[in-house]
Amino acid sequence: MQYNTLGKTGIKISAISYGGIVSMDAEQKDSDRYVEWALEQGINYFDVAPTYGDAQLKLGQSLIPYRDKITLACKTKARTAKEAKELFEESRKLLHTDYFDVYQMHEICSMEDVDIAFGPGGIMELLPELKAQGLIKNIGITAHSEDAALKAISLFDFDTVLFPFNWMMHMGHGMGSRLLPAARAKNMGVLCMKSFVEKAWDGEDDPARARYPKSWCKPIDPENEDFGVAAMRYALSLGVDTLIPPGNFESFSFMVNHIEEALKTPYGPKDEEILKAKLEEFKGKEFFEV
Repeated sequence: MQYNTLGKTGIKISAISYGGIVSMDAEQKDSDRYVEWALEQGINYFDVAPTYGDAQLKLGQSLIPYRDKITLACKTKARTAKEAKELFEESRKLLHTDYFDVYQMHEICSMEDVDIAFGPGGIMELLPELKAQGLIKNIGITAHSEDAALKAISLFDFDTVLFPFNWMMHMGHGMGSRLLPAARAKNMGVLCMKSFVEKAWDGEDDPARARYPKSWCKPIDPENEDFGVAAMRYALSLGVDTLIPPGNFESFSFMVNHIEEALKTPYGPKDEEILKAKLEEFKGKEFFEV
């Protein structure tokens, strides 16, 4: 497993991370098995959120023996300090931890989100206090709106940003092309979600939904190995620090098993040909809603 420095945090982070949704709705013994396998493969970054069903409960139990060996990241969709404080304490309890290595203002989707967060009584009154107390080591954001993310990082010196640097949206629409250099200029750690996503679901009746019930978007089919590796290489070529797979174990294990291959041979003409053909195939189709 390759490890990269997560910006100014100084944390050495595995090139693939464990998204807590993998543990969501799993039997506890299965969550334990997933986590043990991840650690055996060299995964050292685990990310979870209160909005992921019972993921905090399941993952928290699975991580008890390993807390001092891993980097633990959590999130909150709360925008006010009061609500965020309550969710923060609940997350600490469920995850059996005294502190979070990274704590993120989650799912910034609009300018209104930013305005509330930075306004009177907003969450940004709380997070620096928690960091000063040692309860949070690093403060980050996760976002689906590039404009909102850019506004947020202009208002505060965040340590990390988690964003969908997806092959289709970046290649076809330039999504993330402004945020990435802005984050790097501030020496922020850059975490990448949705690198292994094909596109939005084809409606509620999409037959693949039954196969991947924990994925917000349609993941790349692991059987389409060349496409999957090309998509991974594309995101890695942008210079992100880690890839966080979709929420099903099949996608997670594929990315873990192919990360060495993706890193060994850089993004090249063959990958470009594969992704451009897919881009043409999916032309006009939605990726995800902001």
